[in-house]
Amino acid sequence: MKVDWAALGTVFGVSLAAVLGLVVLFGAGIRALSAREDARESGGSTTVPTAVAGACMAACLAVVVFGIYLIVAS
Repeated sequence: MKVDWAALGTVFGVSLAAVLGLVVLFGAGIRALSAREDARESGGSTTVPTAVAGACMAACLAVVVFGIYLIVAS
């Protein structure tokens, strides 16, 4: 059995980048929710933090659904 190390390295690199991107995106969404609470407590506008949080969480959901689609479609 021969292992294609280049292909394995490519899969590892792409997987690592996707996971790191998803974690950063989720963290940004959580941070935006926190900023929304801070704005609410100080009496400021919560529109922008809510929109950013919603966009980040929607993007996370899209990545997860796409990953499940790739697994199931095989």
